[in-house]
Amino acid sequence: MNDANRGGQGPRPDIPEKYLKPFDPASVEARLYEAWEKSGYFDPDTLPDEPGRGRNGQPFSMVLPPPNVTGVLHMGSALMLAVEDIMARYARMKGRKALWIPGTDHAAIATQAVVEKKIQKEEGKSRHDLGRDELMRRIGEHVTATHDAIVSQMRTMGASLDWSREAFTLDDKRDLAVRTAFKRMYDDGLIYRGYRVVNWDPKGQTTISDDEIEYEARTTKLYTFRYSKDIPISISTTRPETKLGDTAIAVNPDDERYKAFVGAEFKAVFAGEPISLKVVADRAVEKEFGTGALGVTPAHSVIDWEMSQRHGLPLKQVINEYGKMTVGMDGVKDKKTAEAREAVVAWLRAEGLLEKEEDIEHNISLAQRTGGVIEPLPKLQWFVAVNKAFKKQGERTEEKGGTTLKGLMKEAVSSGATKIIPDRFEKVYFNWIENLRDWCISRQIWYGHRIPVWYKGDEAFCGLEAPEGDGWVQDEDTLDTWFSSGLWTFSTLGWPDEKEFAKNRAYHPTTVLETGSDLIFFWVARMILMSTYLLGEVPFRTVYFHGLVRDTKNRKISKSLGNNIDPVDMIARYGADAVRMSLVVGVGPGNDSKIDEAKIKAYKLFSNKLWNIARFVFSTADMKAEGPLSAADQAVMDGFRSLLAEITVEMDEYKYYLVAEKLYAYAWRELADKVLEESKPILAGPDAEARRSRSVLLRSVMEGLLKALHPFMPFITEEIWKDMPVPGKKPLIVEKWAI
Repeated sequence: MNDANRGGQGPRPDIPEKYLKPFDPASVEARLYEAWEKSGYFDPDTLPDEPGRGRNGQPFSMVLPPPNVTGVLHMGSALMLAVEDIMARYARMKGRKALWIPGTDHAAIATQAVVEKKIQKEEGKSRHDLGRDELMRRIGEHVTATHDAIVSQMRTMGASLDWSREAFTLDDKRDLAVRTAFKRMYDDGLIYRGYRVVNWDPKGQTTISDDEIEYEARTTKLYTFRYSKDIPISISTTRPETKLGDTAIAVNPDDERYKAFVGAEFKAVFAGEPISLKVVADRAVEKEFGTGALGVTPAHSVIDWEMSQRHGLPLKQVINEYGKMTVGMDGVKDKKTAEAREAVVAWLRAEGLLEKEEDIEHNISLAQRTGGVIEPLPKLQWFVAVNKAFKKQGERTEEKGGTTLKGLMKEAVSSGATKIIPDRFEKVYFNWIENLRDWCISRQIWYGHRIPVWYKGDEAFCGLEAPEGDGWVQDEDTLDTWFSSGLWTFSTLGWPDEKEFAKNRAYHPTTVLETGSDLIFFWVARMILMSTYLLGEVPFRTVYFHGLVRDTKNRKISKSLGNNIDPVDMIARYGADAVRMSLVVGVGPGNDSKIDEAKIKAYKLFSNKLWNIARFVFSTADMKAEGPLSAADQAVMDGFRSLLAEITVEMDEYKYYLVAEKLYAYAWRELADKVLEESKPILAGPDAEARRSRSVLLRSVMEGLLKALHPFMPFITEEIWKDMPVPGKKPLIVEKWAI
């Protein structure tokens, strides 16, 4: 630029050379992250020491939803990291003592299933061929490798986590927390061992909870038939093979068709198996479904089991843990249920008992982790009693009443102690609690927290450690992963170590939990259960839900569909800032979003635009200019400050999608397209006072914009900030917020 174009100021020899080239994220991101980490600013105890700020500021705390150590992160994980890092960086810049705790989840069933599948494929061996110790060693190797990959990805995303506090749901500290929680609940009578119908996964050979089931709509047959020609009541079912285990026929008490039969008992031989059926009246039976009569199979249906408890009906198990029939005629006994079903239907046809068969849409229950078809079975398992009354901390034992775990979960949200964003999920939360059954927490796998109960003969002992003396054998089962995850907000702060937890007490309840809306039952509700029971307080003040990340065809991104977009690959091509912005802009809490490479590429163009803005300002404005603004420049500054005030309110309200959109629009359409274009003739003109005022304006707007964009685009903003001539400045990560 010649002297005439710069109003006689002469060329600017002090422009950093990097601005003469396009912005290159790859040359910046790793270096900046390493500098942030070495600075110690991710650790709230090493933040700048200022009155009311930094390490002396108001605490802000948040736990990272621990990713499963089954594989690498995906775009949904990238969205989680982007939103949470926005929260942490904003809190830090607002002067809060910000703690964001990292960690990973052992994800017991999923992790063991992945490793077992690999061993079976490569070596043709099962876990029983290897033995418990060898399988644990193999899983340990897998966990270490995937953990390292996950942590690397988190750093690549720019996540400002306090790595000095990293936790693992299966490490020694968390194991002590699990044993402590189990014993306390056991001693209060809230954990019990009982024989009841549970969800059994024949493929994974373990129980699973109701929330670990996925439902898949399939077209299936609804069969209407009679058990025998001598039984006058017809029933309808999609699973005639289970009728060999029926012990009753249930009808609605108001159904006039069947009132005369209530109390009657019928006997028959059904597909080679003798059965005895009592007719009972129960309001759970729908008069309009099928024939209005229900064959009750207490051993193979949770609903039927509950009905059997109301009417004192016996349980008759006819299907084993491998999904095979244990009774019946040839072609039924020892066959898989699907094969046995065909044989039973053929028998019904031959006997003239089949009255109708029709196609219906039916939800099939599948194990989320293995894909196995769920088989309800009666099993001796460990449960958490959610409806049993107990005394809360501080209540006298002689007082009547008490509360329940279900009551604690309701109260946490209904009282406003925990706020859910968006609030439409409150209804979902309460509906789930209303229908919550006792939580089955035992799993028949080897990887995970062993149940802290030991047996010797008829004796049982629950404790933090094994009892003294010989002959005690520990329970073989492990605990549901969500039991340990439910303790996450306070076990990561040192609980149950009283001294360590007291040191971190200011961080609990945590400020916010950001997670996927699909975890409202798995994790959110169980954390509320555990924290309100064990500590007498909620685990978090606010729950912020993000939605699912989908492709442009509105499909959930998954490896099986082949539409997975690797966030690390996208970062390598376009930079972390572009990936973060593409996931956040315009996507409100709880709403699903669409992502593709073109969208990410568009926000790389925005990174380039910021770089070009910086180049223009540094190369044309006098960055050392001081003094008041002209009336015209003051009007521009007032408009910008108004925007900053507006977005600060929205940041406090977790409206990041709006803030990102507004900052994008201001930087591109207002600053670049208008203000900078207007600045060109001013900065190149002969009016020194106009040049000075415009230089002050551009530097001030640049300073505020970098601060406001930093939580969203931390790398490019920090890199430009290094060249800003701001007196007494700190790294942008700990600078004061824009207003």
